[in-house]
Amino acid sequence: MRLTADAQGVYPIAPTPFHADGSLDLASADRLVDFYQACGATGLTVLGQLGEAAKLEHAESLAVAERMIRRGGPLPVVVGVSAPGFAAMRALTHEAMDRGAAGVMIAPPNTLRTDDQIVGYYRQAVEAIGADVPFVLQDYPLTFSVQMSPGVIRRIVTELPSCVMLKHEDWPGLEKISTLRGWEREGSLRRIAILTGNNGLFVDCEMGRGADGANTGYAFPDMLCELVQLHQAGQREQAHDLFDAHLPLLRYEQQPGIGLTVRKYLLHRRGLLGSPTLRAPAAPLTATARAEVEHLLGRLARHDERARLAPLD
Repeated sequence: MRLTADAQGVYPIAPTPFHADGSLDLASADRLVDFYQACGATGLTVLGQLGEAAKLEHAESLAVAERMIRRGGPLPVVVGVSAPGFAAMRALTHEAMDRGAAGVMIAPPNTLRTDDQIVGYYRQAVEAIGADVPFVLQDYPLTFSVQMSPGVIRRIVTELPSCVMLKHEDWPGLEKISTLRGWEREGSLRRIAILTGNNGLFVDCEMGRGADGANTGYAFPDMLCELVQLHQAGQREQAHDLFDAHLPLLRYEQQPGIGLTVRKYLLHRRGLLGSPTLRAPAAPLTATARAEVEHLLGRLARHDERARLAPLD
């Protein structure tokens, strides 16, 4: 199944599971994929920035991607292939696509500054991986320091037909979604899928601006699936109520530096990861931070039973 511009729903960003010694935990990868399918995810992204892709050897990256693709069955799996050079990007892309990936995700290097540099980079990336490979354009200026204006995105989408999805993580970025959808309505931009990131911090409003869903890694992806379904069904107030209940934990998990540590801790608490381990370098979760997370979980459980987890030993 190839990724298309009709993609919608929730594509969780899967963490890479590790045992306590830092080796790959593929049994936890199976549990994650099974859970994503059971809660209504419409796709899956692996080896994203918060999948610790930069800490993996090539063989490990391929092993994780292959395991999740195989476990996902009909679930379309997007593989992050961002790399310092095009040789590594090409190799992982071809091997992942040969194993059944639906497409790849490409983030811009932080050396790009001008519009022409950004467009030129993606032109070269497509030349490297092949114009037949669907790709996701990742727009995350807060991390990559690359500013993509709506006009730049339109140039990339127009020039490169294999760009089928925008992973929108600009902040603030609501007007960018409105601009892109406005161009689509007037016929100056072809249709692409827009799925949003930022841990879902703005998904309540992003859906109203024309986003097709979420492509992020919050530790309660089942909530994101329900929220998107509520929006699609026109139940806006119910969607906002659900979002409001989760917002304190969403915000806490989005903190720079320890966000993935918090997410893996929560996924471990939910029984989906055998260990909350991150590979070094990694920020530890202090006892104080752990107590704060547990407090937020307890408050969330008043409104959402999914947060009512068994006490720690």
